[in-house]
Formats: sequence, C-alpha cells, structure tokens
Amino acid sequence: MSLDAQTRVLDWPFARTEEGEPPLILDELRKAPPCAVRIPAGAAESRLAWLVTRYADVRQALSDPRLSADERLPGAPVRIQLPPGSNPSSFLRLDDPEHARLRGLIQTEFTMRRVRGLKEPVQRLIDDLLDRFEDLEKPADLHAAFSQTLPTLVIARLLGVPDEDSPFFVEKTRVVISQEDPAAAYAAYVEMSGYLAELARRKTQRPEDDLISRLAVHHASGAITLDELVGIARLVLVAGHETTTNQIALNVLGLLRDDSLFAKVAADDGALIPQYVEESMRYWSISQDAILRQALEDFDLGGVPVAKGDAVVISIPAGNHDESVFACPHAIDLDRDTSGHLQWGYGPHYCQGAPLARMEMELSLRTLLRRFPALRLAAEPSAVFRRGTVFHGVTRLPVTW
Repeated sequence: MSLDAQTRVLDWPFARTEEGEPPLILDELRKAPPCAVRIPAGAAESRLAWLVTRYADVRQALSDPRLSADERLPGAPVRIQLPPGSNPSSFLRLDDPEHARLRGLIQTEFTMRRVRGLKEPVQRLIDDLLDRFEDLEKPADLHAAFSQTLPTLVIARLLGVPDEDSPFFVEKTRVVISQEDPAAAYAAYVEMSGYLAELARRKTQRPEDDLISRLAVHHASGAITLDELVGIARLVLVAGHETTTNQIALNVLGLLRDDSLFAKVAADDGALIPQYVEESMRYWSISQDAILRQALEDFDLGGVPVAKGDAVVISIPAGNHDESVFACPHAIDLDRDTSGHLQWGYGPHYCQGAPLARMEMELSLRTLLRRFPALRLAAEPSAVFRRGTVFHGVTRLPVTW
C-alpha cells in the first residue's frame, strides 16, 4: 500500500519519556514494517513520510543511494526549521559526488593521528575548567561550567573562532535546533552564517593555523565558493559542540542516577570508561530522528513500497534500541557488544568528528571521576532534560560533591 493510502498516520516527532529515554512507541513500531508519519508544517509544508525503526532497515536507509539527502530537491523533507533554498545548509544535506568533494576537504582534520595531537591541549582545558568549577558554590551547574563549555571551546579553537565569541554560537545553535519558532531559527542561522563569512574573509587576509584559514586557501584558489566554506564551518561548529556537549552531560547523568554503575565505571582507574561511553551513546541516542531522506526511485524498504519522491525519516534511537540486536535495550549494559551502534551514523555520511568526540568524552569522564569521586546529582533526573529539540540533551546538570 502506497504512502498516501496508509490509513494509520502518526503525528511526528514523538516525545521522549520523563526519564529521557527514546519514545516508547518506537518499541511497538519496530514490530512491523515502516509506518506512515506526518512531518509537521514549519519552514516547509506538512507532508507524509515513512518512519524507519528496525536496525537493519535503518542501516539500509543510511547507506542506500536511492535515498537522497539533497535538501535542494523539490519537496525535500525538513527537520531543522530552515527554509529550503538553492544553497544547501551543509554537505550533510548533499549526495555524492558533491558531498564527497566537500567532505574530503576536512577529512585530515579528524584523523586518529590528528586527534592524538590534540589530546594534551584538551586535557589542559579540562583541568582548567574543572579548577574553576571546583571553586563554585555548591550545588553548581556542571553543564554550564563544564560539559557545555569544553566542546564549544575545543571546536572553536580548531576552527579559529576566538574563545570570547563561543557563547554567541552556543546561543544561536540553541535557537536553530529548538524547533519552536522557524522565523527565529532562520534569523539565528543567518547571523551565524554572516559571522563565519566575515571571519573567513579576515582569515584570507591573515591566515593562521586553523581550519577556517585552510578552507580560505581552497576558496582563494576557486576550489570552493564562500557559501560552501561557510557551510562546512557551520556544520563543524554546530555538530562539533552540540552533540558532544549533550553527550558528555548525559554520560555523567547516567552514572549519577545509578550508584552501582558509577562504582563500576570508576573502578580500576576508569578501565571501563571507553565501553561505558559507547553504551551510553547507544542508550541515550541523542540524534532524535534528525535524519530525513527523499526517494529517487521506486524500491522496497523493510517491506513497504517506497515510491519516487516519498520522504523517509530514519530513526537512530529506534535502531539503537532494537532488541533483536541489543538485548534489554532500555538498560545500560557494560558487557554488551556496542560496536554496531548507530549514533555516529552509517555509510557515506558517517560522522567525521567521531574520533575527536570520543576523545573529549573519555578524557572528561576520566578526569571528573578522579577529581570528584563523591559527585552527586542535586536535582531530580527528570527535571534536567530539554524537550522538543533536534538533539536530546539537558538544560542544566546541578551537582554537589
């Protein structure tokens, strides 16, 4: 039965539980083929889409070239409330070969070798931030003082954005992904883009050892346009701080609400921290169905007939909680094999910044557990989550020690 002929259409997106877990309705939906959902009106008109929830179907959808990420296509589905235009918001919303051309320009910035070279300066920044945090009156907001600040400064310095301008990007990113007001989201997007364009012009005249300066060289040679340069910088800045910021906070929250898990992860000088970080990413699955595609041709996906032009919503939280792959998915299990989790994506759009984010998460948690072994939550867990955003996370993380 075609998408338009579906008799059951669910309003999407779904709300998370009070405990911050992925929507429980996803457990029901995984028992059947992809279902029909209604994408709400905002920057684009409301439209129907197939919602993909099973792990195998999610992996297929993420890597299938018959599903396009190109937001310039007529009728392309919209999640982040920015109006479609002739220029894509980033290469994340392009297909190959354009996607590969732009992605390749920053490939060397996030290699394991390059990330290892950042380990010492990131550790110094962690130590400095926690020194300041330790001097705060208790209880203190660990999110504002640390988990939000660390990734923002790391990615800003990598790009060449002055430290003092990082709060500007935190606020503009919050507005863009909030989903509350499409007009405000677009205005924040324009402000952010204008700032980055001006910074790129300055870096062209006075280059330094940073990513925007290196992109400015490509722009000066004619290899990329200014819009493409800004799109790359904006993607790195937003994705580089927004996801890592909230994952660090959720990693800590997961431990603070479970004393036995805290003790287990803190034992043996944090030997289980890498495994915990991976399992925490699977468990929280902060992406919140942010991945949308449009079919370029007719084909079968998970047992339903996807027609050319159909929209497809790819649910990372649903795939990461597929009980056929991850037994007892609603529990954090340090003994499970989490190597196949989908938080970084899969296929050609796999997250390039994964090595850097992993390093930040592991170093920050290891240092926190060593320096604050008596760290405790100073609020009800359900009271710290933010709601209705593209990426799941917290608004605050009050703690004492």
